Amino acid sequence: MRIIGGQFRSRPLRSLHGTEIRPTSDRLRETLFNVLTAGNPSVLEGSVWLDLFAGTGAVGIEALSRGAAMVYFVESSRAAAELIQKNLEPFGVAGKLSILRQDVRRAISSVQLQKVKPNFIFLDPPYAVQQLYRETLASLGDSPLSESALVIAEHEKKFDPGENFGALCRTRRLTQGDAALSFYRR
Repeated sequence: MRIIGGQFRSRPLRSLHGTEIRPTSDRLRETLFNVLTAGNPSVLEGSVWLDLFAGTGAVGIEALSRGAAMVYFVESSRAAAELIQKNLEPFGVAGKLSILRQDVRRAISSVQLQKVKPNFIFLDPPYAVQQLYRETLASLGDSPLSESALVIAEHEKKFDPGENFGALCRTRRLTQGDAALSFYRR
């Protein structure tokens, strides 16, 4: 696993052994960022991200590599949060990130209280815990965090998280291999 593009391109990232974490594949991350920057490569410059269920931190680190100003990594697992910190150390981006080691619902409330206005919210819960998709998307659909943000959910191709969650409506679904990305906007 490595960084695909930007300032840290080709730098390796670590992962945990076992099945606790399923990192977003290099290929799917490349597709995601190609879609986000299509027609406007500078769209990521100065952006703010929430990387929910961050795992290895690969998506948020990719965003930092491509010009994001701030990434909030949300991960409840102590081992995964420590791994994110280790993955970030070589890049010297300490002032551009916050690792929130807490439940996603609590993190959403915490970030809201800080009056953060993310441009992008990426969520990738464990595929086996499908109710986390609906709970998280419903929480974001009712949250001011999603007012101007693009919300992106990575999920199994055979699973459909749903079309509408409060004010959020799916605008696009993209599949690649066994995975899919669903894009939501208000």
